[in-house]
Amino acid sequence: MLELSIWAVPTIFSIVAHEVMHGEVARRLGDDTAERAGRLTLNPISHVDPFGTVILPALLLFFHLPVFGWAKPVPVDFRRLRNGRAGMVMVAAAGPLTNVTLAIVSALAAHKLPYLIDPQAWRAVVIPLIYMLRASVVINVVLAIFNLLPVLPLDGGRMLAGLLPLPMAIKFARSEPYGILILFVLLYSDFFNRLIDPIINTVTRMLL
Repeated sequence: MLELSIWAVPTIFSIVAHEVMHGEVARRLGDDTAERAGRLTLNPISHVDPFGTVILPALLLFFHLPVFGWAKPVPVDFRRLRNGRAGMVMVAAAGPLTNVTLAIVSALAAHKLPYLIDPQAWRAVVIPLIYMLRASVVINVVLAIFNLLPVLPLDGGRMLAGLLPLPMAIKFARSEPYGILILFVLLYSDFFNRLIDPIINTVTRMLL
């Protein structure tokens, strides 16, 4: 139960913060769709996708496969953004940047915590909290790098669509219905083992 809490709490918080920041940046750029939908909240219940957050990860865990899932995307009406396609890039980038920030803050806290709390509380408070912070580093590095993959509907795909010339962006957008299938193929192929995993491991080691 303790190990589950160590990983579950930072996972839920990191995913929720990622989604909320998409909506918050969109709100600041002129689109209040997420705010009106009640999605600018850290309450995880508002962000749970029954299949992507619960059913799919449970099935993958049951079959001893790499766990993969998603939260309910925060609604954004890109047509209402003041900065047009540049605004779309900023909204998409907000999620991974949030995870990068959380990874750095968690790493700093894990390093400094033993010097800030009374040693008498070491076993009861500090050690479990340090494990949770270290888990937060790993989780947020994974979320940031994974979401930067240039595949729709991931944030990296949204950013690429906003940066491409419009005719190419329109053609690229047609790949979105196949995005989840593409991600599954990448996730369970050597692509992750040979390219993505080494990047994740290197960044995590640097922080920890």
